[in-house]
Amino acid sequence: MKILFATSEASPLIKTGGLADVSGALPVALRDIHVDCRLLLPGYPSVLGTLHDIVEVARFPSLPLGFEGRLLMGTLPRESVPVYVLQLPAAFGRAGGPYQNSQGIDHEDNAWRFACLSKVAALLASDQSPIEWRPDILHCNDWQTGLAPAYLHFMGRPVPSVMTVHNLAFQGVFPPDTLAMAGLPPECFAVEGAEYFGSVSFLKAGLYYADRLTTVSPSYAQEIQREPLGMGLQGLLHTRRADLTGIVNGINTGEWNPASDLHTARSYNAKALTGKKLCKLELQKELGLNPERNTPLFGFIARMTHQKGLDLVLECAADLVARGAQLAMLGTGDRALEHAVRDMAMRHPGQVACYVGYDEGLSHRIEAGCDFFLMPSRFEPCGLNQLYSLRYGTVPIVHATGGLRDTVEDGVTGFQIDAPTRPALWGAIERALALYADQAGWLQMIHAGMKLDLSWEQSARQYEAVYRDLLKARDPQ
Repeated sequence: MKILFATSEASPLIKTGGLADVSGALPVALRDIHVDCRLLLPGYPSVLGTLHDIVEVARFPSLPLGFEGRLLMGTLPRESVPVYVLQLPAAFGRAGGPYQNSQGIDHEDNAWRFACLSKVAALLASDQSPIEWRPDILHCNDWQTGLAPAYLHFMGRPVPSVMTVHNLAFQGVFPPDTLAMAGLPPECFAVEGAEYFGSVSFLKAGLYYADRLTTVSPSYAQEIQREPLGMGLQGLLHTRRADLTGIVNGINTGEWNPASDLHTARSYNAKALTGKKLCKLELQKELGLNPERNTPLFGFIARMTHQKGLDLVLECAADLVARGAQLAMLGTGDRALEHAVRDMAMRHPGQVACYVGYDEGLSHRIEAGCDFFLMPSRFEPCGLNQLYSLRYGTVPIVHATGGLRDTVEDGVTGFQIDAPTRPALWGAIERALALYADQAGWLQMIHAGMKLDLSWEQSARQYEAVYRDLLKARDPQ
């Protein structure tokens, strides 16, 4: 079975968020179960500078606005995943991130840039493909490849397509004339099409025209079929509910492994937790916290935004300190929240610490060194840090939404709160502190989380089942 996995980012080549983690790991896991999965990515400078054995394999002379693109091919570092790269310097060979310039402002031509990526994805899945390898299924991800199923539809749907939603809040909404620029017919601009409240939504196009839909947890698949998390697309998603499957993400268990993590001070596992205690002391010293082995240490790693519930964490911070606990925070985001985090750390030296920015190594050390992990997100399609926490024996405290609901069992592997409010979060923290005082119960919860299979293999087999069902539906023989 051959799958073309079209995405705008994939770790370790280019990353802004969870999409990159999925795109970098799922194709590897699929290939491990004998699915011929190949990536299609934009030719960002970091991608071209990291891939191995790059060669040109084709050209596309008539992309949107008349540009010509080159199709390159290389391999993912340390893996055997073939990667196709759309080299189009006018679109992707620029400074800044994948979607924004160096000042954090969206590139003005994002609609054209990702229309080009979507067009190439569709061409590679059609009888117009310039290369010999042809996929059985085109797997698209988020709005950046959302036009690909629309292109396929108006080509006569040479192969079926799957559209995965990683976060419905980002939809790729552009002016109505975008479709003409992209070379799609006027009938695509309709309620039963890509039209979205008078504009064009790349994501809606994918959700309407793709043959099957997936998202990154069963609970999120239900939540997006109604307000408020449906983001204006709840009607379409509810109509297509029979085609919608929620599959929880896995994690890279090689990279996130307390027994072999190169970022941490000591190694440990579920049977020998002494190393975790030493990781805690080293983390306290690194962050300027009082090095107290028996003080409960809470961690928070996320974008510093309203969605992630950082305001709730800050509302509980003073009470945490009053109870003798410590708090370590890592992330970047809203300036007001960044300022509030710094202010909290200044007011409680030795008990509250923060690092405003991004530090991959520190994120590993916080997961390894903390006793509890706070994740009161207002919504969370899947979430990864609660999975890292389970793997590292750090008890997660989560809001029961999306993938957090599906991966943390209340009272068994962690604690859930039923609403993103300060009283609910503080109630869960008090339960956690009571458990911490009960060493036997606390160790039991740690072991329950650490023994879970959080690898990508289970998720890959569920995607494989979606692919096989889709191919069987298209060709019952």
